[in-house]
Amino acid sequence: MNQIRDDVLSYREMCEAENVQTLQRGMNFRLNPKYSVILMSQRSNAPYRDKILSDGITVEYEGHDQPRTRYIINPKYLDQPRATINGTFTQNGHFALAVDKFKRHEEGAELVKVYEKILPGVWSLKGFFDLVDYKIELDGKRNVFVFILSLSAEQNTDSKAKIDLKHTRLIQSEVKMEVWKRDHGKCVKCGSTKNLHFDHELPFSKGGTSLTSKNVRLLCMEHNLAKSAKIE
Repeated sequence: MNQIRDDVLSYREMCEAENVQTLQRGMNFRLNPKYSVILMSQRSNAPYRDKILSDGITVEYEGHDQPRTRYIINPKYLDQPRATINGTFTQNGHFALAVDKFKRHEEGAELVKVYEKILPGVWSLKGFFDLVDYKIELDGKRNVFVFILSLSAEQNTDSKAKIDLKHTRLIQSEVKMEVWKRDHGKCVKCGSTKNLHFDHELPFSKGGTSLTSKNVRLLCMEHNLAKSAKIE
């Protein structure tokens, strides 16, 4: 059975994984023919209000603002747009249309690959999610899109293998930041800084928790796979 590996990547490694030179936008509809990509952040200085809900498998992702121009100095006072002035869809519009088609049973849920910024230069692959809904909320001064993504049982686009969603929980950002600093960005077993993963010392399926750094550590791929083999 596939598992959420919670890979740790640099910005360059993330771009290479998606076969692009840069990832400058947070929302990237159909960046890959099989899926879309979003970049999220729950850091205090993040420009948008992204969050993982208490169920541990649902992400709320805020849509994106109009770009700054000589006429738009502060987009934070303007409603987030579904379309441009030319009538073409913005990224908000593309993602919203995918939800509309899903809810009308015209297409399946859009598969979205989610990366999260943990610290400057440090990203974590959260896995694949199903884009299942969106809403438009008043944030106090303007309307914003909020997209709802649920962790997908499909975590490998080249395989039909599924994960057990009942026994899977995402590790919260604040826990990851604490673990990264505590473990000095290295595998706790061998000190490697390559191919790192955030690992549950005691898996959630065995009663472990994602809510505290005491049960989370950094492991390199070799030691993560060795541990998985022992558990299975």
